[in-house]
Amino acid sequence: MAKPASGKFHEPLPMRAEVPALGLAPAGEEAWIEVIRKMDAVYKDLVESQTLLERQHAALEEAQQFIDSVLGSMTDVLVACDVRGRIQQVNPAMVQLSGIAEKTLMGSAILDLFEDEDGAVAVRFAGCFRNARPISDLEVHMRQRDGGATPLALNCSPRLDHRGRLVGIVIVGRPIGELRRAYHQLDLAHQRLTRTQQQLVVSEKMAALGRVVAGVAHELNNPISFVFGNMHALKRYGAAIATYLDAAHGRADPQALEELRRKLKIDSIAADMKPLIDGTLEGAERVRAIVQDLRRFSSSQREGLEVFDVTRTIRTAVDWVVRAERVKPVVVFDMPDELDACARKGHLHQVIVNLVHNAADVLQNRPEPRIEISCRREGEDVVIKVRDNGTGIPQTHMDQIFEPFFTTKPIGQGTGLGLYVSYGLMKEQGGDLAAANHPEGGAVFTVRLPANPG
Repeated sequence: MAKPASGKFHEPLPMRAEVPALGLAPAGEEAWIEVIRKMDAVYKDLVESQTLLERQHAALEEAQQFIDSVLGSMTDVLVACDVRGRIQQVNPAMVQLSGIAEKTLMGSAILDLFEDEDGAVAVRFAGCFRNARPISDLEVHMRQRDGGATPLALNCSPRLDHRGRLVGIVIVGRPIGELRRAYHQLDLAHQRLTRTQQQLVVSEKMAALGRVVAGVAHELNNPISFVFGNMHALKRYGAAIATYLDAAHGRADPQALEELRRKLKIDSIAADMKPLIDGTLEGAERVRAIVQDLRRFSSSQREGLEVFDVTRTIRTAVDWVVRAERVKPVVVFDMPDELDACARKGHLHQVIVNLVHNAADVLQNRPEPRIEISCRREGEDVVIKVRDNGTGIPQTHMDQIFEPFFTTKPIGQGTGLGLYVSYGLMKEQGGDLAAANHPEGGAVFTVRLPANPG
């Protein structure tokens, strides 16, 4: 039933009036009663139809209001076109961005809204109309009333009727300036996140260095003591040689000079000088290597690739940790005498320090604490395993141990960053760090590192 111009439906039909008795014959009266019964049925149908139409009209109005509210709240522009490319519907965002009234936009060609240099747009739109295929991320320049142009990123989708026939397209666009601002904000957030991650790495390095400083001090003390001892000996030797040379230059009696030579043990000094100097240089070289390891370990700068001996790096890292522990676990090595790899030495050193320190913490109250460390070349990778004979990792923690700030240690005794940073350092080099429980008990961490990243 059509809605009247007034916007309201007709009032319900009035109830029929009582029909006076007409004195009809019985047959005529029965016919009249049947007519009245039919009229009642028709009237009931009319009332039900009118009620149904009113409900449908209310539902249509609500649907229209909902659609209008959605279109009005959209920040992206929306345009609906027919199969000829004529605009049928726009949203307020489109009117506001273009500066053209809605009545003016209606019926106009969609291609008239774009700059002439966007001729490729017509080809893309024609393909959408012809093949009913969507268009994604199409960049155009939309004309504005003031003569300017706004760059837009468009997405177009075909619009089908209830029979599946193409009746037009729907275009949704967003100003590229807004997208660029969003990308810029995303880039700034990524930069802040990167800086924060770098700060976490440095913080964990400093924390690890503080934990192993006693072991490093002991490691430095041995070669320095050796150098000091040698230098004192060289000092005495120098004084003896100076005395002998003074006597020789003073043209002393040859017999007296020979006696002085035996007394000062010049021959023994001459034989001992080279080993003393070589030993002193070796001790100094050892100190220099330890200092370089410390600088590499604590440096906040990105470390380059270098060829180094993985076996020696592992032993150095383990010595740093074990010497600093109050209860020293037994460490069993299963490694070749030498195994070269091209990687970031400082990163691997830090990872081994973190893994061995965690293992030592787990074994603090365990009887017969033991750490097993193996290293092998497997194909193109170097595989290092660190296993302890502790209680293992609870299954509830297995998915969390590499998360930042996750720790089972009491407050103040752990940062929860050691494994997180170690995992990131291995991934950065194209390697991997995995954790598991050993079948014979305890936890085992496996480090996989490309031996030659090319």
